[in-house]
Amino acid sequence: MTINVLICDDSSFARKQMARAMPPEWAVEIHFAADGVEGVQAIREGRGEVVFLDLTMPNLDGYGVLETIRREDLPAMVIVVSGDIQPDAQDRVKKLGAMAFIKKPIDADKARQVLIEFGILTGA
Repeated sequence: MTINVLICDDSSFARKQMARAMPPEWAVEIHFAADGVEGVQAIREGRGEVVFLDLTMPNLDGYGVLETIRREDLPAMVIVVSGDIQPDAQDRVKKLGAMAFIKKPIDADKARQVLIEFGILTGA
């Protein structure tokens, strides 16, 4: 079964890097959003069952996306991928419902580990 994965980051380089870090055996359809507004719309449209979310973006930042997902009870499992590694940022995103926090630049092994840990990637 194919899973819709949304990569939400304002950097096209970071979006491509995250897409390349996805496990090759994982049956996914990857979608992209360049800011939080696009990201929320994609999630509403079912294109973000699993979301890799940056925190610092124009129009609507990652915190705003997490708040919207919570407020609207949108079906999305969110993994934050950010260069902001301050403990306060990590605590805040987890309180807002993020499953995990991965430091940028994303590492394929760390992504795989998080996906397995939360039962998103199986049979690995």
